[in-house]
Amino acid sequence: MDPKQALQELEKMGADGLTAHELIDLKVTGGLTYNDFLILPGYINFPADQVSLETKVTRNIALKAPFLSSPMDTVTETSMAITMALLGGIGILHNNCTADEQAAMVRKVKKFENGFITDPIVLSAKHKIRDVLEIKRKLGFAGIPITDSGKVGGKLVGIVTNRDIGFCEDDEAELETVMTTKVVTAEHGVTLQEANRILRESKKGKLPIVDSEGNLVSLVARSDLLKNRDYPWASKHPQTKQLLVGAAIGTRLADRERLAKLVDAGLDLVVIDSSQGNSSFQIDIIKHIKSTYGDRVDVLAGNVVTRDQAANLIAAGADGLRIGMGSGSICITQEVMAVGRPQGTGVFQVSQFARKFGVPTVADGGIGNIGHIAKALSLGASCVMMGGLLAGTTESPGEYFFLDGKRLKKYRGMGSLDAMEKNDSDNSGSQARYFSESDTVKVAQGVTGAVVDKGSIKQFVPYLITGLQHSLQDMGVPHLSQLWEMVDDGRVRFERRSAAAQIEGGVHGLFSFEKRLYK
Repeated sequence: MDPKQALQELEKMGADGLTAHELIDLKVTGGLTYNDFLILPGYINFPADQVSLETKVTRNIALKAPFLSSPMDTVTETSMAITMALLGGIGILHNNCTADEQAAMVRKVKKFENGFITDPIVLSAKHKIRDVLEIKRKLGFAGIPITDSGKVGGKLVGIVTNRDIGFCEDDEAELETVMTTKVVTAEHGVTLQEANRILRESKKGKLPIVDSEGNLVSLVARSDLLKNRDYPWASKHPQTKQLLVGAAIGTRLADRERLAKLVDAGLDLVVIDSSQGNSSFQIDIIKHIKSTYGDRVDVLAGNVVTRDQAANLIAAGADGLRIGMGSGSICITQEVMAVGRPQGTGVFQVSQFARKFGVPTVADGGIGNIGHIAKALSLGASCVMMGGLLAGTTESPGEYFFLDGKRLKKYRGMGSLDAMEKNDSDNSGSQARYFSESDTVKVAQGVTGAVVDKGSIKQFVPYLITGLQHSLQDMGVPHLSQLWEMVDDGRVRFERRSAAAQIEGGVHGLFSFEKRLYK
């Protein structure tokens, strides 16, 4: 045949591979997970670094990177949540703690980076140096404006910084004896761009914003200016410019009080944390959240793996759905309870249904590498939630220890007995997640283990982002939002792979090898 007729001949034969619906055919294959299939390559006419990963985690919250950290007590606390938001994702704070402890974590994330800080920490001239040191211990900064009333709205009389108190030995000294009284300020109404210019030119760390009478209105921090430069993908609230943060709650009545404290601290996204989300308890709390807080906070409901489960939560008002039951590396729900679903099938079935109602979905569990992230997204998920993949990083809670020459960190499932026994039942998000707080005998649905040190997510997450961009490039998809359109209309194709094919697709036939993932 004439080579010039190749495209016409292809049109006659039809595209290679399977559509997503042909791949996830329950009557033919049963349930599939990520390792059971591959995505076939597409056509590349764009560079990888131009691939957009912008997506929505819920109806109202958009991210530049489709990544969430899991609400586990060995994965996400303040440090993880801050860094995830700086890198374009969002961290979900665990609830295996008291409500006050969780609210304090939310507050620290919201205070970390702001545009105009409208509710800065303020002291009066009669406060002591020890008060500044206590704030520094709790929140990590010591640049504090001083007003005559000790509150926002009072007349600005000075400012205290680390330089003012660094060499003072008397913690009981009043701030009026050490504070700087000649303060560079800007008038209320100044733009953020102009405020940042004043900070650069004055070489100061903080810029108080005052009204015409010299009363403190807000504050701008130089550290935030530097973060804006270093983290252009940072996930921020469109109005306040504060970092976005999520937090988990359960479905008990006490969780309504917990949520009130979280919202008061500035929470953006509440994740209803349940291993089986299709319950009257979850439906009731979704309705409570929507009627009480409206659009102040978005609701990510779950977990679900079937359309039947999803329908009830969508009807109740969920802004997003979390998909997964028993697929995590430390989860044994499928083994112990005989209930769950292979993750690939669950993500596809729920996402296809939820998309009809404009509800984004989050694939939670079974994410072990970049390929799994790409497959979850190709099956319809808007984002992925990662636990084990982020455990062992510098930002995850816990101390490192050495075993057989390897640097490790503890990692446990929230259904493990270890996690359930951390707090009393009233403050155990772990027990509530598995409906176990009233049980005399605790039945574990997770295990406790250890993972190898992965270093900081400041290097690891950019590796995931770059790898995902290259994956989408190989598929011929320039924008994540186009991926789902191209899957639906059959332009992105799939193929099942046998056990032998899975071996072939990994490292094989070598005496030894070193697997370095990124530099």
